[in-house]
Amino acid sequence: MEQYNEEQNKEGLSFENRIDLSELQASVLKIKKQLQKVIVGQKEMVDLLLVSLLANGHVLIEGVPGVAKTITAKLLSKTINVDFSRIQFTPDLMPSDILGTSVFNAKNSDFEFKKGPIFSNMVLIDEINRAPAKTQAALFEVMEEKQITMDGTTYKMDEPFVVLATQNPIEQEGTYRLPEAQLDRFLFKVVVEYPNADEELEIIMKEQALENKTKASKIETIIEGSKIVEYRALVNQVKIEENLLKYIANVVVNTRSNSFLYLGASPRASIAILNASKVFAAIEGRDFVTPEDIKKATVPVLQHRVIVTPEREMEGLTSKQIIEQIIETVEIPR
Repeated sequence: MEQYNEEQNKEGLSFENRIDLSELQASVLKIKKQLQKVIVGQKEMVDLLLVSLLANGHVLIEGVPGVAKTITAKLLSKTINVDFSRIQFTPDLMPSDILGTSVFNAKNSDFEFKKGPIFSNMVLIDEINRAPAKTQAALFEVMEEKQITMDGTTYKMDEPFVVLATQNPIEQEGTYRLPEAQLDRFLFKVVVEYPNADEELEIIMKEQALENKTKASKIETIIEGSKIVEYRALVNQVKIEENLLKYIANVVVNTRSNSFLYLGASPRASIAILNASKVFAAIEGRDFVTPEDIKKATVPVLQHRVIVTPEREMEGLTSKQIIEQIIETVEIPR
């Protein structure tokens, strides 16, 4: 498709998008510039956080302590005028500490529901694997259906609603591994690496320049939360050809038959790749999806949804490497 458009442009023909994506593009660029005032490097993490926000998905951010996982999520929430809450997961945290609980009101002699911190637009869950299975399971309904059910009553979340969860892949003592069913509810898994030497120096210099100011004080609010809902509606109008839908299906089906993988990806993964690739296209100012958009989305969508066989894991193969191999072997439609 890209080649086709390039050929048309050489012939002097120009094409206009069916939908106006200029405002969406400009807003994304402004948000990135705000975050760059504080965050050094971590381009992939910032990009995927913004894509997930526009694709109406949740993100699992994995990395060792101190690589700006939490601060990036907090600063992102400040660039958008939405409610933000942070929940620190601990082994003694109960579901009611997240969702809320019914409290007896002596004035009217009845119970009333007191909402928990999950009732927010952007929810940061720090160290999600610190809480036991019972507490993790409390997130299943709210992450998938954007609602919770308490005492027979259903409470809807205000839009936009997104969960950003962090976890440390190194420390395993006192942690509870997330089950596959919960991992499947995250649109992306973002693996945050250490900065290089130049980035490390820039981090130190920016910290020195702060003096008595906080990092958050340097960040300005760019858009209202209602704009995110509008942008999501625009993204849904981005077109994707049937042969590209087949490409997505072939990649996901290949994960189920790959001898290196013990568990393949579910149909939810196919939908996630579709939605994310539309956002990648929209951010580039295009109202149609290309194979490159799909490739950008595939690894972060799939790497937490598949399980490497024990034999290949002992050899040092990662899910990311296997997914990249699958992408290379599946024929790209022309």
